[in-house]
Amino acid sequence: MRSLFKALIAVAVIAAAALWFYTAPQMVAPEDVAGLTGDTERGEQVFWASGCASCHAEPGSGDVLTLAGGTRLESDFGTFIAPNVSSHPTQGIGGWSTAEFASALLDGSSPDGRHYYPALPYGSYTRMTLQDVVDLKAFMDGLPSSDKPSAPHEIGFPFSQRWLLGGWKLLQMDADWVRPASTPDLERGRYLVEALAHCGECHSPRNAIGGIDRARWMAGAPNPSGKGKIPGLTPAQLDWSLEDIAYYLETGFTPDFDSAGGSMASVVRNMGRLSADDRLAIAAYIKDLPAAE
Repeated sequence: MRSLFKALIAVAVIAAAALWFYTAPQMVAPEDVAGLTGDTERGEQVFWASGCASCHAEPGSGDVLTLAGGTRLESDFGTFIAPNVSSHPTQGIGGWSTAEFASALLDGSSPDGRHYYPALPYGSYTRMTLQDVVDLKAFMDGLPSSDKPSAPHEIGFPFSQRWLLGGWKLLQMDADWVRPASTPDLERGRYLVEALAHCGECHSPRNAIGGIDRARWMAGAPNPSGKGKIPGLTPAQLDWSLEDIAYYLETGFTPDFDSAGGSMASVVRNMGRLSADDRLAIAAYIKDLPAAE
């Protein structure tokens, strides 16, 4: 009996070590980005496509380039508050290395080795190329600085225990593409929609632990704030032409002479800064979506 007990203890220790290994925060190695040079012009396009200002610009300031944070993101798990990601060396991310910045976006890991909450959409950003990450860092390093401290999230137990996010990542993180792409336009549209613009984070429903339900990709979802519904973009829910979609992304005007409101207005302000080709690529991806299950 004593031998069996010792064997069970050994198995439990090995299992715990394996679980710790597989759920520990992952970091991008400095050598992975050492040979890459950032281009600020390309980085600016990544910045607008990724919607960084929509969450990290201070609400009500009118300044979309000073990323002092403060936007409140309500959810079933609590309220997440966007942090300061300005170029300030201590209150922002100005003191981060490129590898640390890449670890946050691609793996959801902080410079001090903690898991970030997926309110930072690293589940989508994990599909970004390293070159785009480096370009984005180069652009953001040149943005204004703010010394405003980041506000703590308003998250209750047990969701306040960040170590649990390691298991969440193991179950929910998937760097594979959601949709196939058969043409260069669809490949570019897929990259913009599924990676940079992270459209599925809002337009797709989620499962019980907050992961995206890929079987109903882009089929619409309840608003996390509890007010209303985020519309679906599948054929049964959106019958706009390719040109209609591209025009809406540029101007915010719908074919029915309505205009974008709420959080979508900020998305349109970002998309309007992209090239016409990129907006058409996004529209092509949306027109290629299958009917939702």
